[in-house]
Amino acid sequence: MTVSDLTDILRQSQPRISRHLRLLAEAGLVERFREGSWAFFRLGEQGGAAALARDLIGRLDPTDAMLLRDRERLTAVRSARATAAQAYFRRHAAEWDRIRKLHVTDEAVEEAIRAALAGTDVRSLLDLGTGTGRMLELFGPSIERGLGLDMSLDMLALARARLDRAGLRHCSVRQGDIYDLALPKDSFDAVIIHQVLHFLDDGARAIHEAARVLRPGGRLLVVDFAPHDLEFLRDEHAHRRLGFAPDTVTQWMKTAGLDVALHRNLAPEPSSSGKIAVSLWLGRDPRIVVAQPVAREVA
Repeated sequence: MTVSDLTDILRQSQPRISRHLRLLAEAGLVERFREGSWAFFRLGEQGGAAALARDLIGRLDPTDAMLLRDRERLTAVRSARATAAQAYFRRHAAEWDRIRKLHVTDEAVEEAIRAALAGTDVRSLLDLGTGTGRMLELFGPSIERGLGLDMSLDMLALARARLDRAGLRHCSVRQGDIYDLALPKDSFDAVIIHQVLHFLDDGARAIHEAARVLRPGGRLLVVDFAPHDLEFLRDEHAHRRLGFAPDTVTQWMKTAGLDVALHRNLAPEPSSSGKIAVSLWLGRDPRIVVAQPVAREVA
């Protein structure tokens, strides 16, 4: 939520809301994230203060008339957000559909993504270049915490609407730089970079930064185009790279200290109009997870 959102919901003045949010953020009860000229606030997620905040909220009376009215206005704010996101999607849907028809179907790619991460204990997931938040929606039901980062404010609006619609309250998105993640190392069990590298000048740097935030034994999954010669994607859609050879991403992962556990190529169906294959690379952090000693009670 933004300050403006909370002003609409709580019917308090903007200075009053801003002051309380500042105090709550300083205490660690809420977290603040800046996106361009906007700032978003979210309930604290980690640490003792975040646990305290959730405990306090759990003690509120859900039938309180004032809280019920606030929740009604919250629903209205989310509805307005979803309407704005849908309008943006409609304006750009034709462009996206044109690109989708050029490569393997989304269903086939998502099935391969699920298969690549199958058998991996993923409790926390980071989606870099989250776009519309589809990867968070895909894995949301099976994880404890999901975070998506993107530089585009329009895309973040789409992602928030998607997560709201899916009811995935444990997943969130915010603006972030893929080259300089404002996240501590060893933070996530899995990181996904889905159809993002071809927009970047320095894919190796992005993979190195993604590897930094992996926990011991964590997985990095990269999904992108195989090499192709469709120059209009560079001219009209800002693609910096026309796909990647298998050895290119493999070497980037190895340089970042990861073991490459999988490379898979998905070719378009012969009967389709697709011209671009999609490749998947799965890297694994080679560090061994050390089991924490279990405290024992001795009689």
